[in-house]
Amino acid sequence: MAVSAQLLREELQIFGLEGEDALIDKLAELCLLYGQNEEGMVGELIAFCTSTRKDGLTSEILNSFEHEFLSKRMSKARPSASSKDSGHAGARDIVSIQELIEVEEEEETLLNSYTTPSKGSQKRAITTPETPLTKRSVSARSPHQLLSPSSFSPSATPSQKYSSRSNRGEVVTSFGSTQGVSWSGRGGAGNISLRVLGYPEPLTGSYKSMFQKLSDIREVLTCKIEELGSELKEHYKIEAFTPVLVPAQEPVTLLGQIGCDSNGKLNHKSVILEGDREHSSGAQIPVDLSELKEYSLFPGQVVVMEGINTTGRKLVATRLYEGVPLPFHQPSEEEGESEQIMVLVACGPYTTSDSITFEPLLDLIAVINHDRPDVCILFGPFLDAKHEQVESCLLTSPFEDVFKQCLRTIIEGTRSSGSLLVFVPSLRDAHREPVYPQPPFSCPELPREDRKRVQFVSEPCTLSVNGMIFGLTSTDLLFHMGAEEISSSSGSSDRFSRILKHILTQRSYYPLYPPQEDVAIDYERFYAYAQLPVTPDVFIAPSELRYFVKHVLGCVCVNPGRLTKGQVGGTFGRLYVRRPPAGPGRRSPCAAAQVVRI
Repeated sequence: MAVSAQLLREELQIFGLEGEDALIDKLAELCLLYGQNEEGMVGELIAFCTSTRKDGLTSEILNSFEHEFLSKRMSKARPSASSKDSGHAGARDIVSIQELIEVEEEEETLLNSYTTPSKGSQKRAITTPETPLTKRSVSARSPHQLLSPSSFSPSATPSQKYSSRSNRGEVVTSFGSTQGVSWSGRGGAGNISLRVLGYPEPLTGSYKSMFQKLSDIREVLTCKIEELGSELKEHYKIEAFTPVLVPAQEPVTLLGQIGCDSNGKLNHKSVILEGDREHSSGAQIPVDLSELKEYSLFPGQVVVMEGINTTGRKLVATRLYEGVPLPFHQPSEEEGESEQIMVLVACGPYTTSDSITFEPLLDLIAVINHDRPDVCILFGPFLDAKHEQVESCLLTSPFEDVFKQCLRTIIEGTRSSGSLLVFVPSLRDAHREPVYPQPPFSCPELPREDRKRVQFVSEPCTLSVNGMIFGLTSTDLLFHMGAEEISSSSGSSDRFSRILKHILTQRSYYPLYPPQEDVAIDYERFYAYAQLPVTPDVFIAPSELRYFVKHVLGCVCVNPGRLTKGQVGGTFGRLYVRRPPAGPGRRSPCAAAQVVRI
């Protein structure tokens, strides 16, 4: 079926949409892949954008359209088509066949050991000290043998679209001096110290959730307003804050939290300021932003505003005070040598949306074994709750068992590299309760030989690597805050930099309130475990949005992307970091960084 790019462009123009050539080509590719004509595909895209309230035409919207609509529609059509082939439901891949052969050989050897020599002499293998009978060793097997998708899915067929990709290994963005960098580590052979920082202590175990009072949530939000307000008052030498409802003819300075006057999305006409408890008793006042030339606001943001409040019913804002980030960590000599180390970061899903074979995960393990990074930071989801086979309940094994098989594959598959492994959970991990913050994974059956090089941390987490502070979160904060933020700027303004600046100055891993609908926050634990103890040297925030490496307020911020994007391969990140020597002035510890396609 031939697809006309020109016809697609004309159909989009009917709805007032313009698309770049790359987006038109992607749309044409979807037409071919899902057997849809130009008019029908554009109609379904417009319907999807309308129902999900998405504006414009971007690569992120097309990826969501494919993953959330087209793939699900195809999966619903599959059962009727696959019923004809039910006779082949017992088909197995080469890995599972090999495992069956090994098991049968073991059983045969065990049975033969109980037979008499006359009956078993023809079948039993003759062994000598020179040719001993080797026992089956799990650690000696390759990752392809460790992971057997056919054991938990009846339709474990590889993704043709992923296998046929031609851009593997392509560097898509760089930071720092990457010229001539070899990108190979020492596999954790150096003196590397990993330590989790807390505020005041890290989250180490599970907790009871699903019960919190509104008064407790209010208390957490009030404490956040008062703490940040106190810091801003001291930094800007503000004499005193004025209650939000008190009329005044002269300019006043107010402290509060940004909110929206309705249940819809925040806009410049719906901004309200909810005052603090000490000065305003939590009262609210609408805010007129017409006099502000530059601003960037989102719901839940703690701000100090200056303006005119002549009636006590509306604040005409004239100045918005900039937030103040926390100081950087001052490492001690005990936190490891000042040596350059390589850090690899990757975020799930680790398998494509149309397959459960985990081919991208196996390719990532091959990269780790080849490059031997000193530290590998792996973010969930490891078994994605949004995967079509998980949503359709097609897996034959419990989610916990599939996750453990993935975990074993990563740990044993990278054993030869010697790299230190850090596992960060995700709200989208199918086998976990989706409550934020997330406690670390529990793996009591971890082999003793791997315990020194494997570390399970919470989501979010502040990790010290040889005295260099990494801020880690697997929650798509960039996407969530980007959907709610409003801004005005006289010059060019980068949305990602604005959002990252908000995270650092609000001193929280999730400053958005109310949170996205799919984020369930336990605010008592949120206040204890999801605050930034210091400004990190490196902040890793994987997102569905476009990958980047940016320098914001002295912090190197990295979005390595996800290892898979729907049915195609995604990206991962790699960094060279080195703790700078103590002295006047501060230098960034990140010497070089790249985002690379898998």
